Amino acid sequence: MSAFKSDFLRTLSERGFIHQISDETGLDDLLAKETVTAYIGYDPTASSLHVGHLTQTMMLYWFQQTGHRPISLMGGGTGMVGDPSFKEEARKLMTVEMIEDNIASLKACFSRYLDYDRDSNAALMINNAEWLRPLNYLEFLRDVGRHFSVNRMLSFDSVKTRLDREQSLSFLEFNYMILQAYDFVELNKRYGTRLQMGGSDQWGNIINGIDLGHRMGTPQLYALTSPLLTTSSGAKMGKSASGAVWLNADLLSPYEFWQYWRNTEDADVERFLKLFTILPMDEIVRLAALGGSEINDAKKVLATEVTAMLHGREAAEQASETARKTFEEGALAESLPTVEIDGAELEGGIGLLALFVKAGLAGSNGEARRHVQGGAVRVNDEQVTDEKRVLGAGDLTSEGVIKLSLGRKKHILVRPA
Repeated sequence: MSAFKSDFLRTLSERGFIHQISDETGLDDLLAKETVTAYIGYDPTASSLHVGHLTQTMMLYWFQQTGHRPISLMGGGTGMVGDPSFKEEARKLMTVEMIEDNIASLKACFSRYLDYDRDSNAALMINNAEWLRPLNYLEFLRDVGRHFSVNRMLSFDSVKTRLDREQSLSFLEFNYMILQAYDFVELNKRYGTRLQMGGSDQWGNIINGIDLGHRMGTPQLYALTSPLLTTSSGAKMGKSASGAVWLNADLLSPYEFWQYWRNTEDADVERFLKLFTILPMDEIVRLAALGGSEINDAKKVLATEVTAMLHGREAAEQASETARKTFEEGALAESLPTVEIDGAELEGGIGLLALFVKAGLAGSNGEARRHVQGGAVRVNDEQVTDEKRVLGAGDLTSEGVIKLSLGRKKHILVRPA
């Protein structure tokens, strides 16, 4: 479709969010004439979202900003099963208590993007455990299960990839797509939900919900998916060399989060500005046109804007200033990530390689040794070439810390406990 009538689809289209829509004309007409309710499902497998969830969360943000009602659906029920889509093996099963704790933690994160308290089109956070946990199994099989063709379910790529692997697909996981489809029907009955959104890997599951709704008498339902994102070099979004890029500040500091975006590859800057910031499009076009070393200015804007949305403007600007002082002035910024080690251990002396592992700058002594040999390791801003060096209390700076650096962009302060 060349042009959308609805503000929502027009915004998503110009910012690069749209991969597939089940009925472009029908959904566009609906969004243009009335306030629509849509949802995205999140299984609470951890206490925090990570960067890989941001694309979908920003879709909910724009949905609310353009006058519609978003639902962040928590998988308190489906989370007990685990989505097998394109997973190499089954997820570890969680207890009800673990799921509830994770959901409580996740709401604070969602509140940075969605307004649950506004007078009109307030966002909703719903838990599918409300209707899934009380289900009577025999009634569910009769009323819902009869609408599903096993032959068709086996044809989905998400299922076939698991069937071809050594790790088999359990009957428990096989039920997941039925439960997710049923969520769509229940959300329509309870809240008038007409649209489900998600990543492109969820297309088959969402279409199942539309088909089930048709068979169970709902109005026409719709699907919209976003492309699964990788960086230009092929890396998966949400992962870094040191692990997941979490959104919760207790798992990843605002400074480290800012640095993740500052390190964006040149070819990804424009795309990420469109997807992950709310800057006007003309400003994004201006920033994307910067060439040579000026592209770094665009990366700093990207990092600051994404961090401000999640952690607040003050934290974002502090992270930016910390980076400036660290890289441009070589100063010891107090807001750098800090790890504590036992004071007695430091008094006795600790090997450089072991300390880099403790600080999370290397996964093993061997990896740390390779960094030393490659000239990438500094202690208190001085390059270290001796992999057998032992650090102790005498290496503490006047601020009472040891600054460990890996390359130009990774810095950790080690402080005795």
